[in-house]
Amino acid sequence: MPFFVHESAFVDDAVSIGDATKIWHFCHILSHTRIGCQCSFGQNCVVGPKVVIGNGVKVQNNVSIYEGVEIEDDVFLGPSMVFTNVINPRAFVVRKTEFKKTLLRRGCTVGANATIVCGVTIGRYAMIGAGAVVTKDVPDFALVTGVPAKQIGWVSQAGNRLVLDENGEALDPYDNSRYRLSGGRLMTL
Repeated sequence: MPFFVHESAFVDDAVSIGDATKIWHFCHILSHTRIGCQCSFGQNCVVGPKVVIGNGVKVQNNVSIYEGVEIEDDVFLGPSMVFTNVINPRAFVVRKTEFKKTLLRRGCTVGANATIVCGVTIGRYAMIGAGAVVTKDVPDFALVTGVPAKQIGWVSQAGNRLVLDENGEALDPYDNSRYRLSGGRLMTL
């Protein structure tokens, strides 16, 4: 199935869009951006230039994804969440050569109105709570909230909060997946 672009959206030249991707009202996809298959962009999103987005990514309304951001497969970006790409912006200082890379790893979720400060990596299947301000890397499966964001727990691949037993292990009853905390990192068993 080919991709869909609403008639009110703009797609610049030199953009690659995968099959079954949907780009809705008032979006703008800038040049040299690559978007995978089966993605969805809600209304009023801006992407690029030179952004790379994997397959199965869901971008809710009012999200701008700037140059320097890379998004792996199956990532969810909540409504009105924010990316930055320069640490110390000034209107009168050009810093286009100073864009910091921000990486969102496979399956992570960023809640509504959260801010991701440039230069960080959000780990696989991590969950960023609504309104959080992420200023440092987030480990795989971590649950972070607050301003600045701090880790308050762990989530499963399905996004459920995990309760670790005395051995540092947890079971997600949703899909019976098992996890173990080892060396400060949560891993699937």
